[in-house]
Amino acid sequence: MTGAFFGQIDPPRRLLMGPGPVNVHPRVLRAMSADMLGQFDPEMTAYMNETMALYRQVFMTENRWTFLIDGTARAGIEAALVSLVEPGSRILIVRAGRFGLLLSEIAERIGADIRTIDLEWGEVATLEQIEAGIKEHRPRVFACIHGDTSTTMAQPLSGVGELCRKYDVLSYVDATATLGGNPVDVDGWGIDVVTAGLQKCMGGPPGSAPITISDRAAEFIFSRRHVEQGIRGSGTQDGSGARIGSNYFDLAMVMDYWSEKRLNHHTEATTMLYGARECARVMLEEGLEARFDRHRRAGAAVTAGLRAMGLRVFGHDAHRMANVTGVWIPEGVDGEAVRLRMREDFEIEIGTAFGPLIGKIWRIGAMGYNAMKHNVLITLGALEAALAGQGWPVPRGAAVDAALAAWNAGTAPDAGAGGEKAGK
Repeated sequence: MTGAFFGQIDPPRRLLMGPGPVNVHPRVLRAMSADMLGQFDPEMTAYMNETMALYRQVFMTENRWTFLIDGTARAGIEAALVSLVEPGSRILIVRAGRFGLLLSEIAERIGADIRTIDLEWGEVATLEQIEAGIKEHRPRVFACIHGDTSTTMAQPLSGVGELCRKYDVLSYVDATATLGGNPVDVDGWGIDVVTAGLQKCMGGPPGSAPITISDRAAEFIFSRRHVEQGIRGSGTQDGSGARIGSNYFDLAMVMDYWSEKRLNHHTEATTMLYGARECARVMLEEGLEARFDRHRRAGAAVTAGLRAMGLRVFGHDAHRMANVTGVWIPEGVDGEAVRLRMREDFEIEIGTAFGPLIGKIWRIGAMGYNAMKHNVLITLGALEAALAGQGWPVPRGAAVDAALAAWNAGTAPDAGAGGEKAGK
């Protein structure tokens, strides 16, 4: 039987201006083309140590346990939760969008006792709400999303770590959508475990999940250490806690692999490590504040351009992520037809939505390598043309002019009459 023969992969050169993934920085692609090394080669373990040092700066932390989980951002989320949450233990989760619900999904599979702070999509939890939830439910772990791309809102985290420590609660934050473009001040916030991904503000491909773990969280994780049979030594000592329910996502064993012990757990994803290392190098060469300012300018320009078209921006400006902006699809406009025309005529992709926002908003991202002035202007110009093709009375040229002015001014979005969360 003759099998099908396919041509080599030759994707279109599309500009990815949705909620992620985004176009990968050329330096990262070049780094990922380097030769393989054996996992115990001293050159390879040196790269592992360098990657840890780089990501301490990216996460703005001194945490020793700062490394990579092999897998997409969700691998980092699952590794954190399965290692922090024992079956039957209580977790309190903020749910205000798709990815807060994902935390519940994973915790349910672990067998956790789940308690929630449920908010309307697009809202954020206050410190008072979080403290009230902790006092009422007395969880072992508190978990939330920093930037939820399903709503384009960022959860304020100042004071959350201090609050959790006050009540002896371990804290976990998913910063997949924010690391590299919005400040993720792990030590300043006092958060115990933070995970992320490369495919958004870091400007890399999906496939590696940076993680950082505080000493007190590491102590708890190591209390659950149970080294697998095939790599146990004569002096191996397990922890007294319940064995972590996943082998691949067992942080105690992964941490032993990244430590001086080099206790083999899996074969490190060499190419992804090269890419993750270069993502961090690119970011740190640019400088943290310059990087954050570039993303703020991009977000402000997108928002200004959308409003100049007469469109309504989703959510509250006070909590808007710098890198992803939601916008209501106007009445009478076929949202998917607009996305199709942008993709087919302009080779630009913008995002659709999830849950209660399906068919109601578009999500436009400007992050990582794509958070540049010309990309924002090109995207807004294409959206203007696509809307005009749908008969929407868009003022031609206004979006680009407004976005350019906002970028050059470096100003935050102007909410005008106030919040724009409800309605169209």
